Amino acid sequence: QVQLVESGGGLVQAGGSLRLPCAASGRTASLYTMGWFRQAPGKEREFVGGIDWSGSTAYADSVKGRFTISKDNAKNTVYLQMNSLIPEDTTVYYCAARTGLRIVVVSTGYDYWGQGTQVTVSS
Repeated sequence: QVQLVESGGGLVQAGGSLRLPCAASGRTASLYTMGWFRQAPGKEREFVGGIDWSGSTAYADSVKGRFTISKDNAKNTVYLQMNSLIPEDTTVYYCAARTGLRIVVVSTGYDYWGQGTQVTVSS
């Protein structure tokens, strides 16, 4: 089994920054790709970005140029650095992991999920 724990959420003013760590534990050797998603109430879970085993990244158009994903293999931790935040970024952010080699943009492609962390951007 794999456990994912996100942290770092909170309240920030528009234009500000937050960094969300996602710590993985358990059978982490089987994980090759990590993703970040977000979900507003009543809406579908939306792909934010992902990072694969080689460190290659992919981002949704809505966050490209503002968000950056990185990882620290020694700590089994993936980070979502969010800059230039806007009120539309307000929602719950989830970390996800999959055993496949490629980044996929659909939530059904991921095997493990964290509990989510709330990000609120005030105008």
